[in-house]
Amino acid sequence: MSDKMISTEPATGNQIWRGKVGNIDKVMERALAAKRDWARQSAAVRMEFMRRFANQVLKHAEPFAELIARETGKPLWEARTEVEAVKNKVEISIKAYAERTGQKKLDSALQGSSALRHKPHGLMAVLGPYNFPAHLPNGHIVPALIAGNVVVFKPSEKTPAVGEFLTKLFHEAEVPEGVIQCLHGGPDMGKALVAHEAVDGVLFTGSAPAGIAINKKLAGNPAKIVALEMGGNNPIVVIDTPKIEDAAVTIIQSAYTTAGQRCTAARRLIVLDSVYDEIVPAVKNLAERLIVDEPFAEPQPFMGTVIDNATAEMMMESQEALLAHGGEAILKMTRPKEDLPFLTPGIIETTAIEDRPDVELFGPLLQVIRVKDFDEAIAEANNTRYGLSASLVGGKPDDFEHFWSEARAGIVNWNRPTNGASSGAPFGGIGLSGNHRPAAYYAADYCAYPVASTEVEQPRASIGVGLKDAVKPTRKSKDAHK
Repeated sequence: MSDKMISTEPATGNQIWRGKVGNIDKVMERALAAKRDWARQSAAVRMEFMRRFANQVLKHAEPFAELIARETGKPLWEARTEVEAVKNKVEISIKAYAERTGQKKLDSALQGSSALRHKPHGLMAVLGPYNFPAHLPNGHIVPALIAGNVVVFKPSEKTPAVGEFLTKLFHEAEVPEGVIQCLHGGPDMGKALVAHEAVDGVLFTGSAPAGIAINKKLAGNPAKIVALEMGGNNPIVVIDTPKIEDAAVTIIQSAYTTAGQRCTAARRLIVLDSVYDEIVPAVKNLAERLIVDEPFAEPQPFMGTVIDNATAEMMMESQEALLAHGGEAILKMTRPKEDLPFLTPGIIETTAIEDRPDVELFGPLLQVIRVKDFDEAIAEANNTRYGLSASLVGGKPDDFEHFWSEARAGIVNWNRPTNGASSGAPFGGIGLSGNHRPAAYYAADYCAYPVASTEVEQPRASIGVGLKDAVKPTRKSKDAHK
């Protein structure tokens, strides 16, 4: 097996990076050597290192964005927003750490005091995805480092250059090299990292099948904390609204931003009969106008490529499968360049499909489902094993309250896209979308564990019940010793 790794630009096919598969034993040795000293640093010192890192991100913002655009195929404007999110994660994580894992102390006179503090888990493995190769792993890394953990980061094998660049920015901020390391490799390296005995926790962002495999692997090892951030078959529900064009824009943003390669992207458009004939044509007309082009094109495109040709082929096959099972093409997804992974937006009417596949089609393909009333719309929205994001478009406040109370998802929005979640809120889902350990603002929860203490400066104790009377020592005569 070759130890060489190559990364190419999806939009051109040109090589962008060449490197070698990492040596997990050496990486673990360095991490373990750094673990104690990093944990012994004060939280204030670790936070200052993270602020230095944010300054490095700002300093290198444009080349960082250009690298992300080149390696993922996403437009430059979007890559810039990703870099901004990487920088902003630091202050958000510092605030979250103070709020979610703050220290508490209660005095109780003769009983001393009780205290609550938090400790790092130790060595955390972070497995990153390719769609946001800097922002999403960084959302695990920064909170983990603030909490006092050391991190071994395995970027997606499809975006190793971005992963390496991100790691170097930490080192340029003078974070010790053993504290945060980049370990290159494919799926086998990911499996080895998850199973490694030195790893105290696994923080994963990626597909549900990969996350489930990690969960199964570690099911018999409760000593390792596992946070799984997985995908979604997300619904966007449209009911009566006078704002047809605004609704259409919200749907487009939900379904096609990042070429549909977001875990929060809308996969299913559920529309009431009463607005179907207005909404669906408006969405189609807008989708036809979206510019699909390479990342640096002018004018800037709305969509770039999907990550690679294999993904493009899979998406085209998925469309054909939907059409073969009773779907109707409202707007057929096409592949303009057979040798490059550009895809145009697709819209497939799937109401007539009896058993719609409950899968995450990770690309620019939107399924439309027509329903009679609001209750049927909610039932259809919940007709999935996933539970990441759901949006309601239209209606009144009472309608949203009903939708919010019934929708099975970790993110429930009203008149907003399914994607674009705030880092200042928890981010996670239920079902196949996660394991009840939300990331973003709540990442601090899985990066440190609480330790309760009762404390007193000198031992002070007595037993007030259940003791036999003490036996008094007898005095012996002095003559007895003669």
